[in-house]
Amino acid sequence: MATVTFIPAPAPDHTASLRAAVRYGVLGLIVLAVVGSIVATLLAGMPGLYGALLGAAVGGGFILCTALGVLFTAKLPAMTAGAVLLGTWLLKMILAITVLAILKPLDFYDKPALVLVIVLSLVIVLGAETYGVLGVKAPYVEPRAAGDAEPGEKDAQ
Repeated sequence: MATVTFIPAPAPDHTASLRAAVRYGVLGLIVLAVVGSIVATLLAGMPGLYGALLGAAVGGGFILCTALGVLFTAKLPAMTAGAVLLGTWLLKMILAITVLAILKPLDFYDKPALVLVIVLSLVIVLGAETYGVLGVKAPYVEPRAAGDAEPGEKDAQ
């Protein structure tokens, strides 16, 4: 008789879902930027193009920075990762308010296109990141080796 052996596929590391989220988020943002730019240009001319591109940059950059921050701090201790994420969130808020305050008095872009693409980028990039996270089958815990016992667990011989 032939011996049958089974070698399981290695489990993906714990950052696989985060990497997929960033990948799908970037792809979703690129598609939105292209489609939004075309539609806004057809409806409002060059100001529509500028509004759509600015909206994609502001909205998509805001969301993708969070996913990238989580990905880059995934291997840090929980307290350090939390502090870094809180700091980047505060920095993102200040940066978004500053950019929008600078853009408010300017008139080279179409404001409805900017707002619409910002809202769509938030929805589409978050949806794409969710799809990326849910599509990866990664364990929540580290598997034990066959001979390892839990702390406090007695041998069952």
